[in-house]
Amino acid sequence: MTGTVAYEANPAYPPLGDAPCASVVSGWPHAVATLPSAPFVLAIDGPAILDWSALVTGVTKALSAAGTSAVWLDLRSHFAPWEKIVAATESAALPEDPDFATLATHELGDLFEELPEPDPTAGRGALVVFGPGAALVHHDVLWYADLPKRHAEAAVADGTARNLGQPDDAGAGTTKRLFYIDWPILDRHRDAIAGRIDRWIDTRDSANPSSLDGETLRRTAAALATRPFRTRPTFNTSSWGGHWAQQELGHNPEARNTALGYELIAPESGVLIGQATGAQVELPFQLVVSQRPVEILGERVHAQFGTSFPIRFDYLDTVGGGNLSVHCHPQSDYMRRVFGWPYTQHETYYILLGGEDRQVFLGLNDGTDLEVFHHRARTADDHGVPFDIEEYVQTFPATPHQLFLIPAGTPHGSGEGNVVLEVSATPYLYSLRFYDWLRRDEKERQRPVHVRHAFANLDRRRRGPAVRELVQQPRVLRSGPGWHEELLGSSPEMFFEVRRLVVEAGRAAQDDTDGRFHVLNVVEGNGVAVETASGHRHDLAYAETIVVPASVGPYLVRALGPDRARIVKSLVTS
Repeated sequence: MTGTVAYEANPAYPPLGDAPCASVVSGWPHAVATLPSAPFVLAIDGPAILDWSALVTGVTKALSAAGTSAVWLDLRSHFAPWEKIVAATESAALPEDPDFATLATHELGDLFEELPEPDPTAGRGALVVFGPGAALVHHDVLWYADLPKRHAEAAVADGTARNLGQPDDAGAGTTKRLFYIDWPILDRHRDAIAGRIDRWIDTRDSANPSSLDGETLRRTAAALATRPFRTRPTFNTSSWGGHWAQQELGHNPEARNTALGYELIAPESGVLIGQATGAQVELPFQLVVSQRPVEILGERVHAQFGTSFPIRFDYLDTVGGGNLSVHCHPQSDYMRRVFGWPYTQHETYYILLGGEDRQVFLGLNDGTDLEVFHHRARTADDHGVPFDIEEYVQTFPATPHQLFLIPAGTPHGSGEGNVVLEVSATPYLYSLRFYDWLRRDEKERQRPVHVRHAFANLDRRRRGPAVRELVQQPRVLRSGPGWHEELLGSSPEMFFEVRRLVVEAGRAAQDDTDGRFHVLNVVEGNGVAVETASGHRHDLAYAETIVVPASVGPYLVRALGPDRARIVKSLVTS
């Protein structure tokens, strides 16, 4: 292939299995057809956000059509009282904080007072136990019904969904509990039972869900761990968002904007399994990693980070939008002690689109009076009094293809008119805002600002000329005929590096994972082909991101089309 590769918004990979049923199927009847003869106990586990009523209706109809009667046991009715759940998961380090909570370390079973003991002989048909934690109850068959996290966030934000263990009469759910309590508990539970799941069910279409048998799921995850693959990108809106992804990539044309582009964010990204034009299931990327952590991460990275995939790639789109807030991220000790993450949110900004008339906020001015800065930030938050953030924080030209290092504690933000490729550590929910331009959200509420947290984590060393060390120039690391690799940025504080491959038209750069994963993104050119020594080839278009698992070893990055290609690359180095 020599032409331009088109951006693919829904990359999909075929399922891999030996059984005749090793394919993605649609509809409850296909799933029910795989069940054993009655009597049996079927456990259907899944997140709280699921439309469980639609699931019960669909499975009941399919069982009835197959001649099997069913008795249903709703495990949600066995949760501990909501007041006890709230008290048990309360954040001692962040009491009554409106925006943040310490990551929950509980097991899902901790939220139940007592689990039922279903009797499979109570009837002649099926006993179906359903709801979060169903796998904890004795069963003969285990299904996991899932809904991608983006749907959960949207439903909770709209006030149409509840949190884990929350009854309908206990008020609205909150994204605070969803992010910091529900998701860690549910993810831990899902990954722990993954080896026992008999069928994975994707309920994005609750009336006609897609599903895949458990053995094929695990074989497919094992196969992905040996080859380059992409996660499904998604874009979210925000009050400062721009329109580049709508105009250039075709994402969410009906949305208000495309502020945040999640190319690869392990806690939320998914991998599509199925045929490009047929039924598909979306598997959580983190689940895939948890199945094959050594093959994907590499032994050394796995030893350091467990099953957490530690690097993320995402876009900040402010083209036709506004400035981001000026904020910082928690320093390492604060992140562990207060927020509960074992590693912190170091970031970098790679300027994909910008200009000399555009800017990036980064670091303190040399003469910044921190007491005055703190007073102005607090007054803005408490009383809506604006101030000029540039009196306290430096700005730099947003020169295309420049990288800015942003160690934790450094004040920063992208200005209007840029597209930033963030190449960063995986934590992504901890933007501690100093100032947000008194901006209001879609419900006309002033957006949260976190003055106390922000100043508690401010790195006071990042001021004046010292900030220049965060704006580094490329250094050639290695080269070959028609290509070279540059180091764009590194810091002793940060466990990853950002590099760039430059490949002339018709040439191929040689690379090797050498026992640790790589992440690539095409930032210039017509696209590239990533070719492994084992024979896998994956084309990668401009603006697309791909994971190259540690197990891949040697591979080539071949420029496609008539132009030079530039590819940003990141890897764990310490």
